[in-house]
Amino acid sequence: MGLFDFFSKQKKETLDKGLEKTKESMFSKLSRVVAGKSKVDDDVLDDLEEVLISSDVGVNTTLKVIERIEKRVAKDKYINAEELNSILRDEIANLLTENNTLDTEDFSIPEDNKPYVIMVVGVNGVGKTTTIGKLANQFKKAGKSVYLGAADTFRAAAVEQLVIWGERVGVPVVKQAMGSDPASVAFDTLSSAKANNADVVIIDTAGRLHNKVGLMNELTKIKKVMDKIVPGAPHEVLLVLDGSTGQNAFEQATQFTAATDVTALAITKLDGTAKGGVVIGISDQFKIPVKYIGLGEGIDDLQVFRRKEFVDSLFGA
Repeated sequence: MGLFDFFSKQKKETLDKGLEKTKESMFSKLSRVVAGKSKVDDDVLDDLEEVLISSDVGVNTTLKVIERIEKRVAKDKYINAEELNSILRDEIANLLTENNTLDTEDFSIPEDNKPYVIMVVGVNGVGKTTTIGKLANQFKKAGKSVYLGAADTFRAAAVEQLVIWGERVGVPVVKQAMGSDPASVAFDTLSSAKANNADVVIIDTAGRLHNKVGLMNELTKIKKVMDKIVPGAPHEVLLVLDGSTGQNAFEQATQFTAATDVTALAITKLDGTAKGGVVIGISDQFKIPVKYIGLGEGIDDLQVFRRKEFVDSLFGA
């Protein structure tokens, strides 16, 4: 086995383990749906709808999946559990393919933007700062020089946590005093990164949702300041969502997509939860590609989202 195959196998095992509870929950429910059934009738479809909704796939996405399955089985209604699983797997894979235009193989960045600037948004407690640290680690492992900007100046813990991650990964963190203007932190970070010919800049932001107008204005100001230093920045606005919160993640996505132009999603804490179906629903409803998934607390437990591997793990391929 080559080194690449070894690491690919490790990633697959981490993904399988991370989705284990979601898989067990969903398929135990599915097995009850088809128990004693020899054909797909309205009762089976109603029960399947309930399974998907209770697995946090979301109502709208569930109805879309059910409609597609109805068309698939219209000609031949005599199926067994394995065939229903196969059809469901196909339709979920199709949805993810339609809605995830990003399907990268690694933690790469475009070569024509230097530094490549990522602004990270999300509510407090979703694993935003941890995701930034893990991203920085992956970029550094790929040979990129990285700068972090502590622009969540409203929480001392956020700045301290980012500094700890910076030390752990071995990348510089630009910060200011508590209560400083977040846009000023972003200005300093991009200025330093540009002066030192850095490859990647990741900017942390405050996760307050109690005042949506204030949040929108703050994020807009940060973006305008960054664009002055690095034209076109930020090149990516990454929304971090806690997958273990299920439907609350949908609400957070609604709020942040209204406040700023989110271009990619990172869904964290999928390990240890049965709510992994939220990845499917959020991808479908918001038409924003899922770029990363978090599958544990380890520094390497952030993976690029690969839709085929996700579906394979979910359905036990």
